[in-house]
Amino acid sequence: MLKELDPPAVRRWSRHCAAALGRARAEIDALNVFPVPDGDTGTNLHLTILSAAEAVDALPGDADAGATWEALTRGALLGARGNSGVIVSQALRGMGEVLGHAPGGGADLRDGLTRAAEMARAAVVRPVEGTVLSVLSAAAHAVRDTPDDLAEVARRAADEARRALRRTTEQLDALSRNGVVDAGAAGLVIMLESLSEVVAEAYSERHEVPAPAARITPEELGRQDAGGPGYEVMYLLDAGEVDRLRDELDALGDSLVIVGGEGLWNVHVHVDDAGAAIEAGLRAGRPYRIKVTYLGGRPHEPRPVRGVVAVAAGDGLTALFREAGAVVVRREPGSAPTAAALLRAVREAGTEVAVLPNDAAVYDVAVAAAEIAREEGVTVSVLPTRASVQGLAALAVHDPLRRFDDDIVAMTDAAGHTRHGHVWVADRAAMTSVGLCRIGDVLGVVDGEVALIGADLAATAVEVVRRLVSGGSEMVTLVTGAGAPEALLHAVRDHLERVRPDLEIVVYEGGQGGYPLLIGVE
Repeated sequence: MLKELDPPAVRRWSRHCAAALGRARAEIDALNVFPVPDGDTGTNLHLTILSAAEAVDALPGDADAGATWEALTRGALLGARGNSGVIVSQALRGMGEVLGHAPGGGADLRDGLTRAAEMARAAVVRPVEGTVLSVLSAAAHAVRDTPDDLAEVARRAADEARRALRRTTEQLDALSRNGVVDAGAAGLVIMLESLSEVVAEAYSERHEVPAPAARITPEELGRQDAGGPGYEVMYLLDAGEVDRLRDELDALGDSLVIVGGEGLWNVHVHVDDAGAAIEAGLRAGRPYRIKVTYLGGRPHEPRPVRGVVAVAAGDGLTALFREAGAVVVRREPGSAPTAAALLRAVREAGTEVAVLPNDAAVYDVAVAAAEIAREEGVTVSVLPTRASVQGLAALAVHDPLRRFDDDIVAMTDAAGHTRHGHVWVADRAAMTSVGLCRIGDVLGVVDGEVALIGADLAATAVEVVRRLVSGGSEMVTLVTGAGAPEALLHAVRDHLERVRPDLEIVVYEGGQGGYPLLIGVE
């Protein structure tokens, strides 16, 4: 019988808990009717705790309580899946806030459970009774007056959680209609029972999961899902604060849970507009590990097999990409298209789609749209094209008769071997990588970085070309912008014909605003 929940005990609990949830996964999945009947709560909880256990296992054997709980809670945060997984990760964070700085006695566990219940409930924007929140609160309340004995606190919390689990059927209409207890709460009970077993040093190979009173048919699941949000959106987010994001997502959908802290958050929400949910994350910080799950059975029209989506910032570029067979998404210079616009284009393009962002600022939005499209059954690859000339190079080698993966490799290779540059006139003073520029200065950009500041448009463009061209270069592509002076193009062509008459020179009228000349060198 343990007297303290020390780091080795926490390590054993994480392993035992992951194993127990793994054995009960399918039974918990069968209970899953709320917030959506997607049948994956058991799987999600198992994967969440497995991630936490693996993080603890990676620590050295002599790791102290602070390091152990930090690894456990961070592992759960990074690996959290689904609504219940995200809530449980926050509950573990609450326990860690107390137990990571305490010996781990009975009073510490009691305080840790109280903090876990508080933090889990605070993370859910619109808490609902009859869920994992109710069971966790009941367990924490039951141990408030328990003697400071670790085994007694752990046992009483587990016993009360089991009783509270049975009450969930009466607390939530969706559970009552289907004769089930809450799936997430059932997983929490196993976690608390596993903790009690570790403390008592008496392990069980099986934990009871109350069976549904009646099986729910797929048709009934479909009817229950009808009218609800169409997508589950989850992502990790690097951001300082999330208050504004919480308000934005709350207005977009439901089942909103945001957990974490200290600059790292796990975001979960059910929405109809998955693109808008991801764009809200982009405004708040840097979302990554974006996962979009399609919750409905919404039909989509048949699509052609292979296609390309290209983002373009000018009439001429739009025409070029369209002539090459791409579905084009227009954008204005200095801005990015919405994820919804890119998603519409992907749906139009085909079931196997290559996306050419053609600008570093567009890449994250393109990835977000691709995540949604994949959930609808589309195979999508977002190529890292950072300039329109790279997109043109990629599209030039596109072959719809090749295997999709081979086509993506060929297009990526062509884009990667295309150096890119441009010139533009500064409209404001700013600090660049080569010094301070003032309004009216001509900036020469090479491979995405300001490489020189000049006074003359043509002379600066010639210098950019000189830096881009190497001994192995074979072709130069020049794309003129809206209102670009004829002297600019003549100066660059004259220079190339004089110093490198062997190069093939291709000129297009791009019509893009803001950038008088785009340059690509292959």
